[in-house]
Amino acid sequence: MSKRKLKESSGANGECISQVQKMLRERFCHSYATGKLFGTEQQYRHLLELLKRTTVHGESNSALIIGARGSGKTALLNHVLKELKEIKQVRGNLLEVHLNGLLQTNDKVALKEITRQLQLENVVGDKVFDILELLEKRVKSRFSHRQIYLMNSFNFKQYIKIFKEQLSLPAEFPDESFAQKWNNNVQHLSEDKTVQDVLQSLFHYTKDLRSLQLLLMLAVSNVTVHHPLIAASDLHEASKQYRMDSKANIVHGLSVLEICLIIAMKHLNDVYEGEPFNFQMVYNEFQKFIQRKAHCMYNYEKPVVMKAFEHLVQLELVKPLERPSVRAQKEYLLMRLLLDNNQIMDALQVYPNCPTDVKQWAASSLSWL
Repeated sequence: MSKRKLKESSGANGECISQVQKMLRERFCHSYATGKLFGTEQQYRHLLELLKRTTVHGESNSALIIGARGSGKTALLNHVLKELKEIKQVRGNLLEVHLNGLLQTNDKVALKEITRQLQLENVVGDKVFDILELLEKRVKSRFSHRQIYLMNSFNFKQYIKIFKEQLSLPAEFPDESFAQKWNNNVQHLSEDKTVQDVLQSLFHYTKDLRSLQLLLMLAVSNVTVHHPLIAASDLHEASKQYRMDSKANIVHGLSVLEICLIIAMKHLNDVYEGEPFNFQMVYNEFQKFIQRKAHCMYNYEKPVVMKAFEHLVQLELVKPLERPSVRAQKEYLLMRLLLDNNQIMDALQVYPNCPTDVKQWAASSLSWL
């Protein structure tokens, strides 16, 4: 191929890649109504019928869409609104009001002002927190208390389909040839063992679709003119970047004692399948390690260990299940570890001067209970 043709080919590829990255970035960041909804078909029908009765027949309805972060609340609402806007009778009767950052003080005033203007007789809220507390009494009395729950009930097979739909280019993409190559590559990736392992690890950690989109965003950012298609290695590296988050980075600055307490919690999670634990259980686990490997670790007194445990709580690496009461014994408060096994093991690999016995203890599959 001549230099001129090569340059023209590179320019065409560069334009395609720029369009791909722009299109996917908007898809990942703005929760556009693309692809199929998985596991929320019943909620979709419920919300669509509710808003149809409101906009077409003038019924006074209200609802809250409730679910964890990334469970698809915004995506569900966008899909319903997209279908409603295609109905001629609805277009003139539909008013969208977007409220951002309702947890901020100023927005409470904004919300109350909107309640005065619109009376909030026909409202759909898509926030997890209790929005009813922000409503005026006269509005609250009219609210139907209808709640639509999203639970991320899709299975891993459907998760793979979501992965493909999120990455695939639409039929209207300008360069049909490039779009076909891209989509064929996405199909190949979905069948790749390395990619499936990466996705399965994320799926078991969280079904949050925003987490999947972040992973894909990191992978797409590696696409260039000289590397025009996503490879399995891109997703593997993106997974490493995703897991090395702020909490994992905090681990690098902990003392060896605090590292040992995190490992003790890791083993308790493994043995009791994620059930909550308390300080006493963690302390007992740590003591068993000390007794086995007395030569590598100093046997700290219990108040010192408690102080280290409390520091982990302050760093939000460990979280109490309930707000502690004055009478509660802090040794027996139920806690949950906010790090997964991959984050712990990755952090230990780069932890400076970590004793070998401590690393081996972390890597062991069985706890000494």
